[in-house]
Amino acid sequence: MPLTLNQALFLVLTIAAVVVAVYLVMLLIQIRRTAREGERTLAEVRELAEGLKVIERKLNARMDDVGDFLTSTKKLTAGLAQAGLFLTTRVASPASRFLPVLFPLLLMGLRRLKKKKEK
Repeated sequence: MPLTLNQALFLVLTIAAVVVAVYLVMLLIQIRRTAREGERTLAEVRELAEGLKVIERKLNARMDDVGDFLTSTKKLTAGLAQAGLFLTTRVASPASRFLPVLFPLLLMGLRRLKKKKEK
């Protein structure tokens, strides 16, 4: 039995509609899978972000401690520099005039102490 033109066109359109429907169903299934994976990934990202926030808080606390340590180190260094300056300008320089006299006297005193210890 021969097909008429209308029947042939209807058959072609029906097959095309079935192919398009199958393609759309497969596309929707793939989109659903992708959405599920996206939700899982988003949950993992949220967990990681919370972990990073905890790490950031700890680092900020450590940085505050380091800042205090640096401040105290600067104060200590400045104090040592002032003490060194005082010793070199006020003590060592004036005392250097008396070293030629004091050195032999110290040696003589040490020799006498050795002799006393030996006796």
